[in-house]
This record gives sequence, C-alpha cells and structure tokens, in this order.
Amino acid sequence: MARHRSVRGMNYDEEYEGYFDVYGHSVEEDYCGSPSMDQYMYDRSKQPDMSAFMQTVDDIAEEDHEVQDHGGAINYPLDPMEEGKLQSCLDELRSVVGESVSETILIKAIRDANFDIEDALKRVLDNSTSSSAAVSETAPLPQRERKHRDRNRKEKETDDPESKAVALEKVREEIQNMALSHGFPGAALKVVAAKTSKRSHGFDIPSPASDSTPSTPRPYDRLGAVSPASSTCSSRRDDSPGAEKIGTPEETPSPIRAKIKKKVNAQEEYQKERGNMKEKVNLVVIGHVDAGKSTLMGHLLYLNGQVNKKLMHKYEQESKKLGKQSFVYAWVLDETGEERSRGVTMDIGQSHFETEHKEVILLDAPGHKDFIPNMILGAAQADVAILVVDATRGEFETGFESGGQTREHALLVRSLGVSQMAVVVNKLDNEKWSQKRFEEVKKTLSQFLIKHVGFREADLQFLPCSGLTGVNLISRPEIEELRSWYTGPCLLEVIDRFQCPERPVSKPFRMPISDVFKSVGAGFCVAGRIETGFIQNGDKAMVMPQGESVLVKGLTLEDVARHSAFAGDQVVLTLSGIDMALVTMGSVLCDPANPIRVTTKVQARIVLFNIQLPVTKGFQALFHHQSLCEQAVIKRIICQLHKSTGEVVRERPRCLTKNTSGMVVIEIARPVCVELYKDAKELGRFMLRVGGSTVAAGMITEIL
Repeated sequence: MARHRSVRGMNYDEEYEGYFDVYGHSVEEDYCGSPSMDQYMYDRSKQPDMSAFMQTVDDIAEEDHEVQDHGGAINYPLDPMEEGKLQSCLDELRSVVGESVSETILIKAIRDANFDIEDALKRVLDNSTSSSAAVSETAPLPQRERKHRDRNRKEKETDDPESKAVALEKVREEIQNMALSHGFPGAALKVVAAKTSKRSHGFDIPSPASDSTPSTPRPYDRLGAVSPASSTCSSRRDDSPGAEKIGTPEETPSPIRAKIKKKVNAQEEYQKERGNMKEKVNLVVIGHVDAGKSTLMGHLLYLNGQVNKKLMHKYEQESKKLGKQSFVYAWVLDETGEERSRGVTMDIGQSHFETEHKEVILLDAPGHKDFIPNMILGAAQADVAILVVDATRGEFETGFESGGQTREHALLVRSLGVSQMAVVVNKLDNEKWSQKRFEEVKKTLSQFLIKHVGFREADLQFLPCSGLTGVNLISRPEIEELRSWYTGPCLLEVIDRFQCPERPVSKPFRMPISDVFKSVGAGFCVAGRIETGFIQNGDKAMVMPQGESVLVKGLTLEDVARHSAFAGDQVVLTLSGIDMALVTMGSVLCDPANPIRVTTKVQARIVLFNIQLPVTKGFQALFHHQSLCEQAVIKRIICQLHKSTGEVVRERPRCLTKNTSGMVVIEIARPVCVELYKDAKELGRFMLRVGGSTVAAGMITEIL
C-alpha cells in the first residue's frame, strides 16, 4: 500500500522535467565519431528528409516479357476459374501419359488447345513424335573419354543416339496405346518421315493458328464462353467467396470425365459377388420411449449368440452397481455412458446378426421425442421395421394417444418408404399373458396402421413377446398361459420372413453421408447407406453440394474390408483428396460422371398429418431429408389434391388443413442434394417438422 501511495502522490511535472528537451534526439549525437563513420551516419538535425540521405539510381526500363520460372515454364496470369480448369486438365493428362512428359509441355499443350483435353493430348503425343525424330537425325556429339574402359558394355550402348531413339520410340508407342485404351479417338499419332523440312523443338509445336496469328498469349474465354469440347475440363471446385450459391440449379456441376476405365455391368457384378450369399435386410426398431426396444433387441442378440457370456456378466455387475439391473440387455446396444446412466437411447445403435435366410443389419432408434431427428436418420436407412409397444395398461395408451411417439414413429417410417412391419406387443407378462389385452392392442393398432398410415394388412404381423424374460424371441413359447392361445411364429422367424426390396444397383452411385470421423491412417472416413448404384475400392467419387472430387482408398462393410459395395449396404469409406472440414453430414457421395442435382427450390406433393394450424403461403418448417435438416418455407400452394386418387380438388387454395394433400413449392435455406421421386424414391422423400412434431411428408415431383 505504501508503494501505491507514493505513486498516487507523485509530481509528474518534476518527473518529466527535461524529457521533452531530448525527444527526437538520438543518444549517439552526444558522442563524437570518426569522420569516416560520420559520413555513413544519418543526422536528423541536419537532414530532416530521409530520402535525401538515400542515393537514387535511375530506373532501368524493363522490357515487356513473360515471366518464366526456373523450369522454363511460362507463368501466364490466370484467374481462379482458368487455374481450376488448368489443374483439372493436368490431372486428366497425367492419368494417360504418366510421368513420361514434363509438366511444362503439358501446360503449354493445354493452353494452346484452349483447355480441350483431346486436342491437348494430341499435341503432347505429336510433340513426343517430333522429338524422337529430331533425336534420330542429330549427329552424335563427342563423348567424354572414360577412365575405366573395361566397364559394362551397357553404358556404351546407352550413349548411342540410335538406342535413345529406339527408347523414345518405345515410349511413344506406349503412350499411344495408353491413349487408345483410355478412349481418346483423336489421339492417333502421325507417322513422321526420317527427314523433314521443318522441325519442332521445345515449345514450338506447329498448330493451324500459328501461321495466321502471332505467338502471343491470347485471352481465354470465361466459363460461360467455353466451347463444348473444352467444357469437359471445367473446374471441379469453386474457390469464390460465395460458396453458398454452389447448389443452385444453373450452377450444378456438369458431368466431368473421370479416369476412364472399363465399364462394369453392375447387375452381373452384384449377382457374381452376392449370388451365393444370404439376402441382406436393414431393420429399424421404433416405438415410444420406455417401450423396451433396446432390451428386446439386446436380449435377442444375446440369445442368438452375438454377445458372449463374459461380456454379459460384466454388464450385469455394472448395472447392479447403478441400480439399473433391468437395463442389462439394453446395454448391449446403448454403449455410451450417458445413455446407460439415463436409461434412454439417444443415438442410433447398430449391430448385425443372421437368421436362416437373412443377414440383418439392426438399427435401434431412440424413442424420446427430443431425438426424433436421429430416429429419422435410422428410419431413412431401413428396409423393414419393428414397432414395439408396451402392453401394460396405461403405458400403451400414453404412447399411442396425442403426445406419444407411437403414432409419429409409424407415420415416419411409412413416409420414408418402409412397407413391411412387425408389431411386437412387449411386456405382456405384466398382464399375465392375457389374450384379451393382446387383441385389444392389436385391434387399435391395426385400424390406425391400415386406415391412417397406409400399411397393407398382409404386410403387418402382430406377436406377443417379453424382452426381459426372452419369451417368444428365438423360439416358440413354452409357457402354457401363452401357448394355449398363440400359435404363431417367434420374433426371429418373423424377421426371417421379411421380403428384401429390389436393389437399384444399375443406377448412378448415390450415398448420403450420415457420419464423418477421422481414420487411423491417412485420410478420413465417412459412413452411410448406399441408396443406388455401387462403389469399388479405388474409384473416384464427387462430394455434393461442395463439388469436390475424392478418391475412395478403403471400403469397410460390417467391420470387414471389402473390394466393392452395392445399393442397400451400410458402408464406411476412407476418402482422400479433400479436406475433412468440407465434408458434413447431409452431403452426398455420387458418380462424378453423373452428379446428383443440387437446388434450393423444389415442387413437391405433401400429405399433412393431424396438425393444429393450417399451412399457408410463408409457412416455415424444418426440411428433413436423409441426414440433412435445413430451414424451409412454403413459397406457393399450387393446388389441393385428393388424398387417395391424387386428382385436383381445388386450384390455388389459400391454405391446406389437416389430413389433406396438396402440391406446393418449397424453398430451402441452403442448397440440398435431391432426386425426383420417380427416379430415386430414397432420395425423393422428405419430412416437414415444426415445434418438435412432424406436420407433413412429401415427395419431390420437380426440381426448380
């Protein structure tokens, strides 16, 4: 405190006395120096202008010449669009000629060909031909006399110009064969005579325009003025600041020519690889929270031999410590600590098991209303579904009535394309296996699922079970109270009877990305379900809507490395050639020769559910499409349709009320990757949600 008081009572005028007298005065000026040193010292008091001290030299007039780098390549000024086109063409030429031709020759050929890949390749090959002819005509130069004359004769043969010409001729033939095998019809080489009147050296490649126009760098067209021949080398990425505008329909990248390879018949490849294997089906388990979904499927996995006894014993001991012994089987699928402590599934739990005729990919969806987006993600990847309901009195009514998730889950899976469902009446042992209670639940759900949701009666199967005790899971019930009135199949038999949908393996490759994570080695990994087409290890793909090209370096299917994967498979791909930060959930991997369409406005047919407020122009909602969730607004209501027949009921209505159907125009806040429903049903469906509840399901009929 004493120090603070001394500072507070300090007289600053006394402290700064004499300070301004030496301000701007160098300390060195108080000391003398030698005359020779003084002539190189700058004195501010004598020469206040610093420029007077510096010696000026007359500017040397620079010639107007082109800048060259150390390798001799001419660096023309390029804008970002031309730079992207140049890099794209370089990649294509490298895939054909390899490292046999220098980069400077490739760049020169690309620019002379105005970014036309076929013309540039022809120029490169013609250049290699003329170079080989020139080498064959050049007289041998005097060679340095070797000290060791007893060396191998191969060294002398290497210095022979004739052997050089032969080697270059072999390289030329290899390049020509590679070009023809890659499908470049205009890349045939010309036969050059032994002696020509005009030779081409270095960059002096003869061209039709060289006789009439001087060899000066000509301005190249913008993207909009590129000729059709050169449009195949358009830029694959957009480095402009307005990256959000990449997804508009007019800016969707045109199909680019990837590394051309032998076409593979997808259907034949699928039959060859999967013909002798079991059919694969994706199964999602849905239902109200605390209906027993995770316990039911966890016990099924344990009884089916997918979980060993040692791990099960560990779960029993840990669940006892937390006082949650009844959740022991749920821990098989609920792996995170938060899910186990709260006793609620929060994310999609994935596992797999086999039946007699099927290979099943199990997706355990969360039942809590706060995690409906995760449930939609799981349902979008499913082929069939199991709806689990609690048979306990009061619990079933709570989950089925307004506010419960049984209704919403059933509507969601049907709207996402699931047409087959098994309804498990769980916890029926709490009602002493009462047939009356089972028939009551079955009647209520059948009426709702058939009349309101749209399931066919033949595609529904009801069965009683107990997830905790394991009754009627993998074998017919032995309890007399249940066996006396139920003679149907067990749960495992119902799953084995599901029909697998047809896999569209012949369509272009499409894979929505549901997860992105860092891999152990180089690159990173993305997970998702292949909706259409197929992919092989080493193929090139495109990430949309970013428009970035990637290389598939690894492919994992059910934790096993595979060479290829087909539509319907849940795969993990290892990618390279792109920054991990650019790939997000909701992006789509697609065929670079046939990319998916990107847009911010679609015309769709929507079906409204039991909503409280009518839908009008300007109605805002969340647009759920696969793993993507974006803000959207209804810009226009075109007409109201009959819910069953699809006929137009009213043109340009002012609003759409509950349980009605209509044609609307929807604008999305950011670009999304979509397909028409008629082309790819999996990528043509979407959901609209408001305030934590689903208000409508839709099908895309037109991309605007």
